[in-house]
Amino acid sequence: MRKTFQFKAAAFFAFALLVSSFAFAQQKPASPRDSISAKVAGSTITINYGSPSVKGRKVFGELEAYGKVWRAGANEATVFTTTKDIKVEGKTLPAGTYGFFAIPTETTWTIIFNKVAKQWGAYKYDETKDALRVTVKPVASAMNERLVYKINSKGFSLNWDKLSVPVSVK
Repeated sequence: MRKTFQFKAAAFFAFALLVSSFAFAQQKPASPRDSISAKVAGSTITINYGSPSVKGRKVFGELEAYGKVWRAGANEATVFTTTKDIKVEGKTLPAGTYGFFAIPTETTWTIIFNKVAKQWGAYKYDETKDALRVTVKPVASAMNERLVYKINSKGFSLNWDKLSVPVSVK
C-alpha cells in the first residue's frame, strides 16, 4: 500500500511539473526581441531591439521622458550593426556594432551610436564612449502599437505610437 501511494504521488508530481512547464513555455514576453536587416549605401545594417507596446500609455514625454537618454527599445539596449563605414546624417560612422540610444524632445531627437554594444537598458550608458551623435526631427505617423524599426534606401526609422524618427544613411 505504501508503494502504491508513493507511485501515485510521484506520478502526480511528474504530471504537475509537465503541465506547469508547458504553461510557462506558452507565455510571451511583454517586449519581445526583434531584428531587422537590409542593405543601405552598400552596407548591411542590422538593428536588434526589444519591442514594447503602447498599451494605452502616453509614450513620449511620460513613459520615455524628454531630455533623458533612452535605450531606443526595451530591456537590453538596442544594438546597431553596420558592415561598412556609412554616413549618418552626413557624419561618418565606422563599420562596427554599437549600442543605439536616443534622447527624445518634443521637436528634435539626438541619435546616439555608443561603442558599448551590449548593455542592459541605459543604466550604465557612458557619453564618453559615444562614437557618433546626430540630431534628427521626428514626424507624425500612423499608429504603431509596438515599437518597430524600418530600413529603406534612404536610411532607417524608429516608429512607435504616432511618431516616426527618420535617420538618413548614405
